[in-house]
Parts: sequence; structure tokens; C-alpha cells
Amino acid sequence: MTIRSASPRPRLFHGWLVVAAAFAITFVGFGSAYTFSAFVGSLQREFAASRGSVSIVFSLAGFLYFGLGIVSGPLADRWGARRLAVAGMLLTGAGLAIAGIAHSLLGVYAAYGLGVGVGVGCAYVPAVSAVQRWFVRRRGFASGLAVSGIGVGTLAMPPLAAWLIGALGWRHAYVVLGVLTMAIGGGMALLIENDPRSRGLYPDGDPPPAGPLPASVPGCSVREALASPRFVGLYAACLICSFGLFVPFVHLVPYALDHGVERSWAVLLLGAIGVGSTAGRFFLGGMADRMGCQRALLAMFAGMTLSLAAWPLSVALWSLLAFALAFGVFYGGFVAILPALVMDYFGARHVGGIIGVLYTSVAFGTLVGPSAAGFAFDVSHSYALPILASAVANLVATGVMLGVSRMAAPGGSGAAAAESGA
Repeated sequence: MTIRSASPRPRLFHGWLVVAAAFAITFVGFGSAYTFSAFVGSLQREFAASRGSVSIVFSLAGFLYFGLGIVSGPLADRWGARRLAVAGMLLTGAGLAIAGIAHSLLGVYAAYGLGVGVGVGCAYVPAVSAVQRWFVRRRGFASGLAVSGIGVGTLAMPPLAAWLIGALGWRHAYVVLGVLTMAIGGGMALLIENDPRSRGLYPDGDPPPAGPLPASVPGCSVREALASPRFVGLYAACLICSFGLFVPFVHLVPYALDHGVERSWAVLLLGAIGVGSTAGRFFLGGMADRMGCQRALLAMFAGMTLSLAAWPLSVALWSLLAFALAFGVFYGGFVAILPALVMDYFGARHVGGIIGVLYTSVAFGTLVGPSAAGFAFDVSHSYALPILASAVANLVATGVMLGVSRMAAPGGSGAAAAESGA
């Protein structure tokens, strides 16, 4: 890595441009992916498919965009995040557009599931990992701001998709979403840089001390992190909770329609998750800088458990809006705090690879949870069982995370920062 000599401190710290790029990637990438609930009815009618069969499309994409972090994270550590993020956004847009011309549900599986799944998988972990390296004092806030694009995308994109479906039909709606993703996401991804040392800076924009910058940054290797009890516990907590984590993103709109909510209002429930998620990522990410990422993440697990437990009691529009907002807040905080906690635990040296491996836990839950909920509905014509299972899974995950919070930091990792927030 070539390190430029120190220069006068710029008026705008480039780390905030990296945050803006990650925000744009998560906005169009996840925002487009989370429009899927608005397309469920159209896909069912077009291909005469069951709700469970259609739900597999989202589950496949979710499995890939979280699971591929195990590949894209280490590649970003080695090659740099920018090229992976640009390629990922172009592939995501192409997958959406090709889904719009698919002639079978299998074609939608291939185009949306593989295109969006692989595309977001290439871009998400590299972009989020890059943000972690640019900040120390404000890492929780910066991480939350970067991934708040998911919340804003969840707020803005489903209503846009519903309007496009009504105006152009579901096929042309996917094509438009694909073009927007390639233009906005691919363009903004060009702002990503892996490390402030490439600009002669330390994290947070601090000028380096006199003398040469260190050739490497401290932290665990991927192997050291994976062997630590903390990583094993954190992986288990994320795996268990993720079985229910994405059920609302696919099934909240159909659930509301089944309870007599008008379609225009039902789609806006996804937007309410987005509003809550944006608030959670923005405010709770900053709160984690003060109270410690470890305590903050434990609170997010508990909050998701309580909100999912309240979902079956929500049948009227106002109560569904309250559920969507509450769930969004805690889900958003979870997504914002998790990468920062990984950085606290294991250091910066291989943070992309470690986050990538950790996100495979979420991938398996995303693959199973939404589709299993859909098939359970097809059999019972009720969402009671999958919602209860989602709440129980998050309760168990909360207990596991409580155990993780009592573990010692991995020895020799250079991740002592975790102890300050423990």
C-alpha cells in the first residue's frame, strides 16, 4: 500500500464521503431489495404461485447478500472496497432489470435472487467495513449513518415501487428500479477508499504524529477471531435471531391485507419500518459511542424480541404502524451497532473478513425464515406460528448475547477498546 505524506488537514474529512457512499449503496441496494413485499401479489398472480414459493425469491437473495460477505470482505481487505462496491451495484441493477423480463418464477429466482443477492453481497460488507477504518471516536455514529441508508431506502423505495407497479406494471417497475440502482449506487461507490492512511491521515481526520505511519494496523487475524469464544457466541446470537428478523419485510404487507388494511396503507407499513430503522441507526449508533457497543447491541436484541411478541396483537392499522416503527428502531440499531462491535472486539486489520464471516449467520436465517413463514401460512392460513417462533428465536438470541457480554476479550488481539464499552 502506498502511503502519501501528511498534508494539511482538509476542510472536509474524506471519511464522511466514504460514509455518504455507503449510505447510497445501502439505500438503493437494500431499498430495492426490500420493495419485494410490494411485488408479492403481482408475482403470485403472474405465475399462479403460492405465497411460500414466491417468498423463496427474497430468501434466496437475502441468503446471498449476507452470505457472500465471507468472500467479499476478505477480497476488500486485499484489493480495496471500491471495485467490489461498484461491481456489486451494477450487478444488483442488472438483476432487478432482468427480473422484469423473466417469463417464469424460476427466471425471477435466477435474476432477482442471484443478481440482487450477489450484487448486494459484493457491495455491502466492503462498504460498511471501509467506514469502520475511518473512525474511532465517532465509529458508532458513522456506522449508523452509513447503514441508515437501509432505513431510508425501506421508507422511500416500497412506496415508489408500488406507484411504479400501478403506473407501469410490475415488469417495468423492476426495470426502472434497476436503472436507478446502477446510476446512484454505482456512481457513489467511486468515493469509497479503504484506509485513511492512503491520505496521510489517522481515523477521525486526525493528522498523524511525527514520523512514518505504521505499515499495518492492529487487530486479530480472521482465524484468531473465529477461534475466540466471543465470536462464536456473537455468531450464534445473530444466527438465532435472524430466523425471525426478516419475516416482517416479506410478510407484513400480506399480513395487513389479510386483516383488512387497504393496499396503499399496507405498503406504507414497510415505510414505517424504514422510519423507525433510520431513527434507530442514526440515534442508537451515536448512543453506542457513549454507553458502549456491547451494551447497546444487547438492548437491540431485547427490543426486537419485545416488538415481535407484540406483532400478533396488532391487527388494526394504528397498531400495525406502532409495531412497524418499534421493530424498525431496534432492527436499525442492531444493523448499525454490529459492525462497530466487531471492530471493538477484533480490531481493524481484517475487519472486512471477520464481518463477512459473521454475516453468514444472518444469511442462513434469511434463507430459512421468510420462506418458512410463507409455507407455514399456506398450511395454516395464519401467521400466528411463524410470528411466535420469530419472537422466541430473538429471546434465545438475547440470552446468548448476554453471555457474550460477560466473556473476556480475545488475547493478543489488540481489541482492548471493547473493554471500555463492556
